[in-house]
Amino acid sequence: MLRLWQALRLLWRAHPLAMWRGALLAVLVLLMGAALLGLSGWFITATGMAGLAGVGIAFDVFRPSAGVRGLALGRAAARYGERLLTHDATLRALAALRVTLLDRLARFPVTELRRLRGASALTRITADVDALDGVVLRLALPVAAALLTHLVAFFGLWALTSHAIAISVAAGYLLGGGVVLWRVARATLGHSARAEDASQDLRRRAIGLFRGRREAILQGTMPRWRAGLDAAEEEARTSMDHLDRIDTGAGQALSAVVTLIAAGVFALAGWLVAQTELSPALAAIGVFVALALAETLLPLRRGMAEIGRMRDAAERVLADPPARAPVRVAAPAFSPEAGDRILELRHLSLARPGRSRLLLHDLSLGLRRGETLALRGASGLGKSTLLDAIAGLEPVTAGEILIIGQPLAAWPESGLRDLVTLVPQRSALVSGTVLENLALAQPGLTDCEAMAALEAVQLAQVVHARGGLRSPLGEGGAGLSGGQARRLVLARALLRRPKLLLLDEPTEGLDATMARQVIAGVREFLKDAAIVTASHRAAELATADQVIDLKRYIPES
Repeated sequence: MLRLWQALRLLWRAHPLAMWRGALLAVLVLLMGAALLGLSGWFITATGMAGLAGVGIAFDVFRPSAGVRGLALGRAAARYGERLLTHDATLRALAALRVTLLDRLARFPVTELRRLRGASALTRITADVDALDGVVLRLALPVAAALLTHLVAFFGLWALTSHAIAISVAAGYLLGGGVVLWRVARATLGHSARAEDASQDLRRRAIGLFRGRREAILQGTMPRWRAGLDAAEEEARTSMDHLDRIDTGAGQALSAVVTLIAAGVFALAGWLVAQTELSPALAAIGVFVALALAETLLPLRRGMAEIGRMRDAAERVLADPPARAPVRVAAPAFSPEAGDRILELRHLSLARPGRSRLLLHDLSLGLRRGETLALRGASGLGKSTLLDAIAGLEPVTAGEILIIGQPLAAWPESGLRDLVTLVPQRSALVSGTVLENLALAQPGLTDCEAMAALEAVQLAQVVHARGGLRSPLGEGGAGLSGGQARRLVLARALLRRPKLLLLDEPTEGLDATMARQVIAGVREFLKDAAIVTASHRAAELATADQVIDLKRYIPES
């Protein structure tokens, strides 16, 4: 539960004023509801007693009726304000939570982040963030408001009715309601987590079937996919039905608790009236307030039923990132010996992250300003891993990487990113305009600068045909073909004007003519940059100043 408490603190601290306003209005709604029912009970009883006593003509009905109307209207207004402010506060807090989540994810290793790009991982993150809104709306605020309302009601009943009635109401709700809610939380702790897992599995299978429906039809595997989807749906439905049964039983148990409390207070009030220790009108206040306080108890069962789901979501969202190497802090001085050499590898050995078997061994090379190096090799030889290591995203097993004559580890993070830009095989575009996607690399980007980069990657005419730089793109760059999306990502990388540009399969999906034009455009745009490409295509190998076959550096088994 520690993570759940941390999530609550994080959400509350995001906008504490908005949270306190929502909390106070939630308490006000409950208090006005109890006061409304208590005053109504007193008014009806007092009016009846006055009629029986023959003094009804002298009884003041105007002020109590005005109080009833005022509380009814005030409660409706407070309810509207409470819904408005609490949801506003929660949405603000969730926006802050998303920023915190992105900050935590930025500290994860690149290999871990790449695993999060699948549909199942992304839907899980989205569901976890959405689940945490219940920490405030269905757990923290209702519990806090209920406790404060019961505290005020206790002292009110103590002052207006009798000590026995006040203690009976407080003890009944705190003990009876507390036991039921505790049992609900305990019974659903594991079931709510399993129900969420089942829903996630159903969502993942549905997305997979939707995306692969064409292949499934062509390969005749649609019945098997459909059977798996039906099984996942049945499991999710079974889990949700079990939670619904617990929720229904909890509602009946809480209703029984309220009924027993009201009956007990009614009997106690009748005995006090019979003993002439309490007037019937004041005794009615105790009975009706006991009924009104049910509003503080019944809504809590939903939050308690989802506490397992919220706990697991908090565990995942607020999980500590794996330990990483110390952050670079000191900017190195440029080495005079480096001259115009941008990149140098000295006896480099490299393994895949988390594995001990070497991919490459004793690799040495140098690359000067304005030169292009092509890394050649079959898939799986380590081309992408080598580019990640040069970009400072993965550690090396042995040897040394130097950027402008200085060890890679000596560069501060910001300085390294200004010098080195990596364009991996899978790069992301955001939902927005073409210009907004390009401006991620250069804030304040002008139209002329953007078009120059698009010209370099042979994309200017395509963008012009779509309506220009302000033409919108869908999520993930929807609206562009795969090759067009890759070229737009490449144009964005060019706008950073790095000293060292690392390209992983930059012309994949392009025909030979277009590939040669894009490579030539990149070199023309970055005349002085050193460029490293990982590719097996003839167009990239033919234009390189150096070609290194990584097969020569594979260690013997």
